[in-house]
Amino acid sequence: MKGINDLRDWVFRQVHTKNLVYNTCWEDPRCDRQLLQLNQDSEVVMITSAGCNALDYLLDNPKKINCIDMNPRQNALLELKRSSFQNASYAEHWAMFGDGVMPEFDTFYQEKLRSTLPDFAKEYWDDNWKYFNGKGIRKSFYHFSTSGTLAWIFNKYLKTRKKLYRQIKHIFEVGSLEEQTKIYNRIESKIANKLVEFVVNRNLTMSMVGVPRSQQLLFAKKYERGAMGFIQECLRKVFTQIPTHDNYFYRLYLDGKYTKTCCPSYVEEQNFEVLKDRIDQIQTHTCTISAFLKNNPGKYSHYILLDHQDWLAANNIPVLEEEWQLILANSRPGTRILLRSAAHQVDFFPQFVLDAVEFEQELTAKTHGEDRVGTYASVYLAIVK
Repeated sequence: MKGINDLRDWVFRQVHTKNLVYNTCWEDPRCDRQLLQLNQDSEVVMITSAGCNALDYLLDNPKKINCIDMNPRQNALLELKRSSFQNASYAEHWAMFGDGVMPEFDTFYQEKLRSTLPDFAKEYWDDNWKYFNGKGIRKSFYHFSTSGTLAWIFNKYLKTRKKLYRQIKHIFEVGSLEEQTKIYNRIESKIANKLVEFVVNRNLTMSMVGVPRSQQLLFAKKYERGAMGFIQECLRKVFTQIPTHDNYFYRLYLDGKYTKTCCPSYVEEQNFEVLKDRIDQIQTHTCTISAFLKNNPGKYSHYILLDHQDWLAANNIPVLEEEWQLILANSRPGTRILLRSAAHQVDFFPQFVLDAVEFEQELTAKTHGEDRVGTYASVYLAIVK
């Protein structure tokens, strides 16, 4: 069994150290901004992911956002978005990140974007500009990356089942929660069938969407259908409890593009000039949270940690404890620390953390219930005393 688990961990490392994993963020910034309460004095330390949410937070005009990721490809994507704000028109920006397609992107990239990219981002996009040019079997940027590839495969599978595909499309177009629920109840067993369950429960599939073995084990312990059971629970919540008209997360992977009325804030036309003026308030750093804090000590007001501490808790408690020590040493009274977990109840907080923070519960529970993504079992907002 150890040999199999070692192989699974190796697969996860290969996926995450050699690929762009996320082409869009899968955390709802509408919920985050309620919890974070950013202002002009805010200095943020966060995990980059695809950079969408950092740009969303920028609408609250924080003093600085430090985006940190161990995967340089994720930072390269955010740098491309920064360059788009600096050098492109809104129409060009929308083509890239709204439609996910820009014909002759290679020329546009060379003439307008490349010169303002840092060297590591130039190196990545020199090799991968084709993601945007609309040629080949995958037409959209949003069907590249490991998670995007999986979405493309699932999209192709759904299109072979035309009636089911039409019903899923319709769920985004109805005007009431009652009608959404009726449609979802009719199609749930068709979406979560045995074939999909088999694919979803493979280690490679979970690795492609950024789920390490430690989180996969949480699913296997709690749900009879493993990861499929967890996903089924998430989908039922999202499609029967929350209106879908502005759920751009799931609609993106169904269509391969956004629409002008269903998209992240950073591609809305009304926000383009505001973000263009503030884009230099974002900086990227390719390292760990701990390494960043060691090299850039300060009294930061916000940390957004996503779910990476699930992996640390399962694999390296000393590193988890060091990260918390550095976070607390580089915080001010009232600093807000936002994290998510695949576990319904987190039990890995060191005692010194529990002594140093208070956990906000009322607003956290409210926003968790409104989360349009629904792929995390729990959310925590720790406030430094």
